Amino acid sequence: MGDVWAAVRDDFSDLSDAGQFTRIAVRLLLAAILGGVLGYEREHRHKRAGLRTHMLVAVGAALFVLVPVQAKMSSEAVSRVLQGLVVGIGFLGAGTILHLHDRQDIKGLTTAANIWLTAAIGVCVGVGLGATAVLSSALALVILEVLRRLERSAHGHAQPQPGADPPRVTV
Repeated sequence: MGDVWAAVRDDFSDLSDAGQFTRIAVRLLLAAILGGVLGYEREHRHKRAGLRTHMLVAVGAALFVLVPVQAKMSSEAVSRVLQGLVVGIGFLGAGTILHLHDRQDIKGLTTAANIWLTAAIGVCVGVGLGATAVLSSALALVILEVLRRLERSAHGHAQPQPGADPPRVTV
């Protein structure tokens, strides 16, 4: 029975002290919060990928960099993880893009870009760059909200109602 407990103890030894537990918990929680803020904006605009998707992307990205850092892998190994993460997020973002052949519309580009950015913010949080992640999230909100209003104003459109179709992108 002692071998069983030793195996269990070894499997849970990655958070060896309260400081390390707190560091990891704060990073994952911050990633979830920042992803949630960006996801809420998309949810509020009735877009395909919203609150939960963005939170999961941010936490997942943070976790993907936390694991190799915790395992004390080389910087080359962490770089390979980041490369794989960027490719994987590209596929996830591509799933939010819809090309409507009959109307020649493309929808979901901003949401796909937002998912990509959310993953990058999660990476920042995962490696301990919380201030950079918060600043990036704030800038993203400015881009999504303030510039959306400026775009609509420049094109002479009235403010859209939530859920209204966005302007068409012609291909």
